[in-house]
Amino acid sequence: MYGRSCWLYLGLKEVKAKDNFDYAKEMTRNEKTLTAFKKDVENFFNILPDNSFVQAIHAFYKKFSLDTINAIKHDSHWGDFCKYLAKNITFSVIGINGYAASDNEILQVKKQSKSNENKKAVCLITGVKEKPVNTTYSSFILGGKSNAKLVAFQVNSGYDSYGKKMGLNAPISEEAEFKYTTALLKLLSKNSRNKFRIGDRSFVFWASSNNEASEQTEESLFDLLGYTEEEVDDPNAKIEQVRKVFTAIYSGSLKTSLEDRFYILGLAPNSARIAVVYWSESSLREFAGKILQHFKDMEIIDTRKEGKPYMGIKDMLAAVTLSGKQSEATPNLPEAIVNSIFQGTTYPFTLFSACIRRIRAESGSHDKKAIRIARMAIIKAYLNRTNSNNKKIEIMLDKSNTNQGYLCGRLFAVLDKIQEDANGISSIRERYMNAASATPASVFATILNLSSHHMEKLTNDGKKIFFEKMKQEIMDKIPATGFPAHLNLQDQGRFFIGYYHQRQEFFTKKEEENKD
Repeated sequence: MYGRSCWLYLGLKEVKAKDNFDYAKEMTRNEKTLTAFKKDVENFFNILPDNSFVQAIHAFYKKFSLDTINAIKHDSHWGDFCKYLAKNITFSVIGINGYAASDNEILQVKKQSKSNENKKAVCLITGVKEKPVNTTYSSFILGGKSNAKLVAFQVNSGYDSYGKKMGLNAPISEEAEFKYTTALLKLLSKNSRNKFRIGDRSFVFWASSNNEASEQTEESLFDLLGYTEEEVDDPNAKIEQVRKVFTAIYSGSLKTSLEDRFYILGLAPNSARIAVVYWSESSLREFAGKILQHFKDMEIIDTRKEGKPYMGIKDMLAAVTLSGKQSEATPNLPEAIVNSIFQGTTYPFTLFSACIRRIRAESGSHDKKAIRIARMAIIKAYLNRTNSNNKKIEIMLDKSNTNQGYLCGRLFAVLDKIQEDANGISSIRERYMNAASATPASVFATILNLSSHHMEKLTNDGKKIFFEKMKQEIMDKIPATGFPAHLNLQDQGRFFIGYYHQRQEFFTKKEEENKD
């Protein structure tokens, strides 16, 4: 197990001042040599993970840096090494007799490798008959092992297929393996803007071209889903810019062609390997259309003075977890949401049902955040994609919507507002909302009776008339048979949307009155 890479690199450093040669070219060549040697070390470690020499050398190169080089320069043999740039070296380990290059296990692996050098096979990636690699280079992702690989081969001879060892089972040429591992490492690098992370899933994305539309697609997707520590004065401005980019691509004002493709790869740690949990390929225009559809489906009225984006995957996950941490979402939910957004399919039922559960769990508290905007946007998006033949839920209050769940939600919001204006509290929301959203017939008689007492406390006659007309307008759409005895889960979602829409309508009217 010989090595020249680090010493040759150091030797060049020493002779730069006195020799007249292309230093930049030599440095590039030697950096490639170093990379190739480190890959050989990685291969030996995969085959002989318990060998003491291999363990030590592998650990050395894991920490290898310029600081390591500077420390080596103090070695007493440094002067001898600098005399001959082509000199080979080997490794010794304190406490172990002999050298790595003469270790029997290492020599056996080297011999096997030599016997395979002339073997060629059809590369599964390129389709060309070339020399395959024995093992592939590791690609670190958060949550996984440092030596985990996207493509891994069994090294125990007892599991060899038809006598073919390691890489010969599924041949990948050296050139193809170098290209895909180098590209993956670049996409996964610390400062990459071509990745985003959700829970223990790492997603990388890239375009097939480097034209303006491709570059803006990559940048916009990172702005929408990526993580950055930069402070943003107006978060909605960034989302609006993302919308403009995808609108320009979809409308054709930002030119693309059918050959311009966009790719998304989802990875997850899985023992010693990296598991592929998601894959998507589409044209740039098709991808832009899917993102715009997500924006449209998630759009809902927002009367807050300082709103913030709620269309990102992390915000969606945070809305359905107990502590608001997206990392606590159920394991398969992140990629299910990713698939819905990027493929334009129905949003996952687990996302919708989690929304309903969180609303029910929090509606009994004094906190009004149970009916938060992100949850309402999720419910609206889920119902509109799931029930394509039914009446779509609009962005704001829809008085033409006669769904019984929606009407019950609207009526409950009116009764809630009457009590709030009369007494300054809204105890019926805390006490009756869960029952009203699931079994309306069991509670509406009671809360309608309560609202009559609350109406009497209103000192403004104009308000009394206003609320009475609104109650009557909604009640006229309830069947003569009365309130439904039970609402299914989808209609329970419509109940909460109706409640939210009606409450937002009150805020809108108040703003209009203040302007007048």
